[in-house]
Amino acid sequence: MNRLKLYVLMLGVLVSGCTAPKNIPYFSNLPDSTNTQIAKAAFVDPKIQPDDILSITIQTTDPQANQVVNQKLDDINVLATSSATNLGTGPQVSGYLVDKNGNIELPLIGTVTLGGLSTFEARSLIRKKAEAFLVKPNVQVRFVNFKVTVMGEVAKPATYAFQSEKVSILDALGMAGDLTIYGKRENVLLIRDSADGKEMIRFNLNKTDFFGSPYYYLRQNDIVYVEPNKAKIASTDGARTRALTITASVISLVIVALTRLL
Repeated sequence: MNRLKLYVLMLGVLVSGCTAPKNIPYFSNLPDSTNTQIAKAAFVDPKIQPDDILSITIQTTDPQANQVVNQKLDDINVLATSSATNLGTGPQVSGYLVDKNGNIELPLIGTVTLGGLSTFEARSLIRKKAEAFLVKPNVQVRFVNFKVTVMGEVAKPATYAFQSEKVSILDALGMAGDLTIYGKRENVLLIRDSADGKEMIRFNLNKTDFFGSPYYYLRQNDIVYVEPNKAKIASTDGARTRALTITASVISLVIVALTRLL
């Protein structure tokens, strides 16, 4: 009878180990067709916020004017770790820091309020102000610290910065090395700051409808969290239980040894 119970237990372990993992592929509801059309999310230009860092260049046909208006940013602004890499290890670059009132200070031009504007709108405003001092100025504005934090069950959780403003949730997950086998693809959480507090949005990466979500494209300072699945939780609990069992066994052995010595 005991041998029969042992066989049943071993069979259960083998069956559970051979069970195919569920919800692993992305877009599993996509039909077997090469011409499937999926609704596309609308992209909204991100707005400039306090503590953003901007790269701003102003060019004219006058080399001396260019030198005056484009002073070395190291002398007039702050350093910020950036680039499309991990912020903890990326190179240091310079930019114009937007203050708490949404302003920046440009050489020759002076104070310019950019808070709440897109980079396109900021470029137009700076060009208009620069025309008072320069002839036909060409202005370029872009984010230097468009950063997104990816946490949880991904290969490389960290805060990442992108030089492009058009960053999707798939871009962020790809930068973080993709989800691990333990990540819940049907329950990816996006945390976003808003005027009324924190927005919490959940995505199901097993379905294609998230491509049409208004939250598909990320904004600066967004946080993406990938929840661990039950297998990861069970393995963590199992490892913790084994560690406690081993620790208890060692303590018991030490107590027995000390008792015999005394």
